[in-house]
Amino acid sequence: MIAAILAMALAASSPAAGLPWQADMGNGMYRNPVLAGDYSDPDVVRVGQDFYLVASSFTNVPGLPILHSRDLVNWTIVGHALHHLEPAAHFSTPRRGGGVWAPAIRYRNRRFLIYYPDPDRGIYLVTAKDPRGPWTEPMLVWDAKGAIDPAPFWDAKGRGWLVNAWAGSRAGFNNIVTLNRLSTDGAHVVGKGRTIIDGKDFAPVATRDGVRRWSVIEGPKLYRRNGWFYLFAPAGGVKQGWQGVFRSRRIEGPYEARNVMDQGTTDINGPHQGAWVTTAQGEDWFIHFQDRDGYGRVVHLEPMSWRGDWPVIGTDPDGDGRGEPVTVHAKPRVAAQVSSVPQASDDFAAGIGPAWQWNSDPGADWARIAGGKLRLKSVTASANLYEAGNLLSQKLPAPSFSATTIVTFAPLRVGERTGLAIAGHSYAFIGLENMAEGIRLIEESSSDTTVHRVTGPLVATGRIWLRLRAEPTILDVPGPPEAEFDLPAMHKAIEPKVRFSYSLDGRSFVDLGEAFVADQGRWTGAQIGLFATAPYGTPAAVATSVGHADYESFTVGR
Repeated sequence: MIAAILAMALAASSPAAGLPWQADMGNGMYRNPVLAGDYSDPDVVRVGQDFYLVASSFTNVPGLPILHSRDLVNWTIVGHALHHLEPAAHFSTPRRGGGVWAPAIRYRNRRFLIYYPDPDRGIYLVTAKDPRGPWTEPMLVWDAKGAIDPAPFWDAKGRGWLVNAWAGSRAGFNNIVTLNRLSTDGAHVVGKGRTIIDGKDFAPVATRDGVRRWSVIEGPKLYRRNGWFYLFAPAGGVKQGWQGVFRSRRIEGPYEARNVMDQGTTDINGPHQGAWVTTAQGEDWFIHFQDRDGYGRVVHLEPMSWRGDWPVIGTDPDGDGRGEPVTVHAKPRVAAQVSSVPQASDDFAAGIGPAWQWNSDPGADWARIAGGKLRLKSVTASANLYEAGNLLSQKLPAPSFSATTIVTFAPLRVGERTGLAIAGHSYAFIGLENMAEGIRLIEESSSDTTVHRVTGPLVATGRIWLRLRAEPTILDVPGPPEAEFDLPAMHKAIEPKVRFSYSLDGRSFVDLGEAFVADQGRWTGAQIGLFATAPYGTPAAVATSVGHADYESFTVGR
């Protein structure tokens, strides 16, 4: 099976139109994932013929990325709903595992609404007339530590409701779904909520791995159809769980439960939380994520049908009502189909493109466009790039890809560095460092507490081409210790194996250093990025007298 996973990843990365990944096969079919990037916990709303997707962003800024599609297969980034995180002092450095968790997007009274949780502070709301912005400042809807995965619902009488799950790491309990009333404007929780789903109250269900108890129920979304209230909520853990659906004639319950999709006979592990969406033509679809370790949580699209007022998601080869994910399928039948992928390459001509995010709230002087180039100031930051907020990063665009950039380094102090990096819990980069003898090419990698360095030639001009190439590899890795995950002590993981190279003329590239295997971050995949740093501990009195790096372009390809 593991060999099949790797073969699938390699085969699926065959490019279309020169891109490292494209879900639209150009023949009326699509392949999963429809988003190969790390768009965790996706939620989707349709407005007319347009679909808008929002995803978790944790401590990346800007946060709450918003993508647009006309067919649920081809997506582009149209903006972000959060331009900073609060409180600013707290998020001035990366707070891994915190920040913005799973959001929900809705359209009501001609406004877009996004409810999102900060698990350490509560549930927030931002709104906009246009998904491209501007968005309002976050409003605290419910001060409830540990409340996560909020999703609003308005019933036939116009009354507002909010369902949510709970993070065991913050609340001290999980496997619970709570229902609360919303104020008329949707901006506040009112009254006392009630538990409508408690995993221990439901009989075990059949899954690919046998009969299993309901555990780690999270990511609830509430809908109504044919007189039934449906609560979609995954269970069993991110990697080896299943998509549960609960239904009741009353919103308060009692509910009955069913497993409507799991891995089945496929290699698509743990199909996890997402959204049910109906096209203008009346087709039902379900969009969800799959955890691919160092590649993050990629997004899949599944056909959805109904049998006895229960949804069946994906295909159901044995007819038992429990679906499994599709790899290739006919696209939704919609009026407009335009081939597109999320932006990745950037020439910086129009500013910093929408694919880029900082790893914390950025300083006002960290970056600017100067002469059509991206100028990064040498910011005093941690030498560990996983802890450096000034890593300007992107999601990995495909299982196999390359990223190439051109940089001119103009440091003022010994110890300043700049480069092209990949960072999860561990990191590696190729770049330039200002040493006593001049600007020198270096490659550095860090795993746990061990740092490896390889030096290259002096670069008198400070100008160089840098490149990384990534391919998937399978490793045995330890499972995470968090109680939210039901994983064995060791499991197989798919990780990006990266090689770095450089060129002094833009034509001939030379490898530097050994291959590096990146890993995931805290709830995220690894990220590729650019940085410029001054040595950690540079006195504040001289922190403004530092150099910079000018990046001319960033090109993602095969």
